[in-house]
Amino acid sequence: MAKAEISWTRINEEGQKLQCYAQHVGKKWIFHSRFRRFDQWQEIETPPLEDWLELLDCVQRRVARMLLPPDAEIQVKRMILERFPSHKF
Repeated sequence: MAKAEISWTRINEEGQKLQCYAQHVGKKWIFHSRFRRFDQWQEIETPPLEDWLELLDCVQRRVARMLLPPDAEIQVKRMILERFPSHKF
């Protein structure tokens, strides 16, 4: 994966393991998921809040290790608040 990609694993509503990754392209993040290793990656049109919070956590850890610029965390938080205005940090 390229440096602009962050991946994680989560459990979906049916209790199945789901592999996810987000790719930073320009000023936006594109989310993808798949169930098994050799399945095709499917783009997630409207990622849930859970995925955005996982992305924020990963970005914060990369900022702390100086792998991403400090304003990357601010940008992700802004995107979360645009999509989920009721969420509080």
